[in-house]
Amino acid sequence: MNLKFLETFVWVARLRNFSVAAEKLCTTQAAVSNRIATLERELGVRLFERDLRNVGLTPHGQRALPQAEAIMRMVAELERSIADAGQVRGTVLIGTVDSVVYAWLPRLIERVKETYPNVAIDLNVDTSLNLARQIQEGQIDLGLIMGPVVAPHIRNIELCVFDCLWIGSPKLPLKPGRLAIGDLTAYPIFAYSKGSQPHHSVLRAIELSGIDTETVRVFNSNSLATITRLVRDGVGVAVLPQAVVQEFLDTGELHVLDVEARLPPLHFHAVFNDNPGNTLPALIADMAAEIAAS
Repeated sequence: MNLKFLETFVWVARLRNFSVAAEKLCTTQAAVSNRIATLERELGVRLFERDLRNVGLTPHGQRALPQAEAIMRMVAELERSIADAGQVRGTVLIGTVDSVVYAWLPRLIERVKETYPNVAIDLNVDTSLNLARQIQEGQIDLGLIMGPVVAPHIRNIELCVFDCLWIGSPKLPLKPGRLAIGDLTAYPIFAYSKGSQPHHSVLRAIELSGIDTETVRVFNSNSLATITRLVRDGVGVAVLPQAVVQEFLDTGELHVLDVEARLPPLHFHAVFNDNPGNTLPALIADMAAEIAAS
């Protein structure tokens, strides 16, 4: 059985469109049709029902798809295990969030450079919500985000867990000892971008404290550089992972506030499309997991 034909079957089954599958495989629609017809003759069954508008799997096609996907994953694993890293070429589009940039992304980039000297990386820093959508739409190859992303054909590898801490500047005239959220309401609370998990966690903590969220100034930003600068200048307080602000904690520009309200940790995942031949993103995701755990 021709593996290229099997790969074509998987893509047509996933995309439900011969012409779109042809674009994905960098070939013609006629070539895709020929491959599917040949595969159907070899198997002795029809894999697809076709009409002028739609392409759908037959019962035989539905049974064949999981096995075909498993075979393609095994082929990709074999390629990864025996590939000469120096001969691997290409460009990987990686989307990441600021927290990963500040924590360990530079080590990942260095590891990729050392292991795959002929691989280029395009970086896009954005919110987890936007990056999750871009992964599903095929706009980026690998996301290092707050996850997981639950969607068809999406693979998630857990990377790390960051505890969220209340952070402030020694410049703020806060009372010593344990603080309630009410002790912070004189200042803006800086959170991640609106709609994100940390943003919702901050609002929930305020609600549980019995304070009307409308009376608290919660400022949102998807730039940790902006948040840390404002907090260092004493403009307000923030909820951030320790890894993001460790250098400022070490210098004394920032310190951890002992606030009664505890916030849930942030879970980060490497997320990518589990597609046939999607070798480089999977390899780099494994590297990211190793580095994040170290």
